[in-house]
Amino acid sequence: MKDRKWDLAALASIPLVMTLGNSMLLPVLPQISRELKISSFQVSMLITVFGLMAIVMIPVAGYLSDRFGRKKVILPSLLIAAAGGGICVAAAWFAEGLTAYWIIIGGRVLQGIGAAGAFPIVLPFVGDLFEDEKVISKSLGLIETSNTFGKVLSPILGAYLGLVLWYAPFIAIPILCAISFLLVAFLVRKPEPKEAAANVGVRKFMSGIAGILREKGRWLYAIFAIGGISMFVTFGVLFYLSEMLEESYNLHGARKGYVLAIPLALLCLASYGSGKVIGQSKARMKWLGFGGMLVLTAAMLIAGFGAGLYQIIVFLSLGGLGIGVSLPCMDALITEGIEQENRGTITSLYSSMRFIGVSLGPPAVSLLMSRGHWLLFGTLAAAGAVGGLLTLFAVHPSRGKKEKGGDGGGHTAKRLPHIFAQRAR
Repeated sequence: MKDRKWDLAALASIPLVMTLGNSMLLPVLPQISRELKISSFQVSMLITVFGLMAIVMIPVAGYLSDRFGRKKVILPSLLIAAAGGGICVAAAWFAEGLTAYWIIIGGRVLQGIGAAGAFPIVLPFVGDLFEDEKVISKSLGLIETSNTFGKVLSPILGAYLGLVLWYAPFIAIPILCAISFLLVAFLVRKPEPKEAAANVGVRKFMSGIAGILREKGRWLYAIFAIGGISMFVTFGVLFYLSEMLEESYNLHGARKGYVLAIPLALLCLASYGSGKVIGQSKARMKWLGFGGMLVLTAAMLIAGFGAGLYQIIVFLSLGGLGIGVSLPCMDALITEGIEQENRGTITSLYSSMRFIGVSLGPPAVSLLMSRGHWLLFGTLAAAGAVGGLLTLFAVHPSRGKKEKGGDGGGHTAKRLPHIFAQRAR
């Protein structure tokens, strides 16, 4: 791991930058709404269209990275994301009202396309860089920590930038993308493993992916859903806090940013700790993931009964801790369980589900907020409970010792989680 520390640091800049580029907008969404004279639901679409575009393009980017190499997809994607940020700045500078809003939406679409080829490709890239599963787990924990640290930093940075100009967070996007581009271009070396998929035809390649989904689909789909649920709750909670702090407690600017950062700081610390302790134990990944979902469910359920600001922040922070524990476990299970030639495409489907959660969280919470506090948090608790049940009953790590050597027939048993056949009652 030491000889690849600069590669890892450069790759870790990508989730940090992509998260900042999206989450920095959360504290200034009410401000954007006032400036452009648009509704709460319309402003939430600035987050949603970014995620929707990423959902569509992530599988394409994953396939291209398997065929032509991770770095060849990441670098152009960072430039596309920078261009999207530039369009948003131009719209805010030269237009106003609904005209500016629709141009900004177009910029966010382009930014989503760029994001699709950046962060989701980092997960398989880390799997390519290392052979040791323990090192992969620890490295993925660092990547997830970088992602969550971006979420911690974004409300504070976004709030400070919003004090300067309401569209200052858009100005930061091209700058951050340029920094990450240079780091990846000059510090990330090509991994040694062969790129077998580059010589495989499209039909044969896609047939291989379909075969993996047929054979391992049940546990893969479960992890896809858990990733989506985690992001749905995270971004839903952030949207709720951002709106509530302004409307109910008159907190604006940096003060609001610091409050928003509290649950995210716990999420970040939990991600780092989880990545450090899971090692290569699939059983530990499963039970830590289940424990994280259990904490999330309980926290959202109790938050539904809370009325004061302090109680809500405490329980939302506990929910963030649960998500932080669970996500590195899911990342490791899916990355270590898929061979290199198909890893980019499979992990891209996982990333797509996470972006579905990002996209649905803010508008769903925007609609639920008008229907009552209990219904909102009851829905978030139900989502966490579904994630917990999926972890408990749908993902079963392989039992038995990891074998050394052996033929291809034993390879699946050694590395992939599997689903035990359910007995007829």
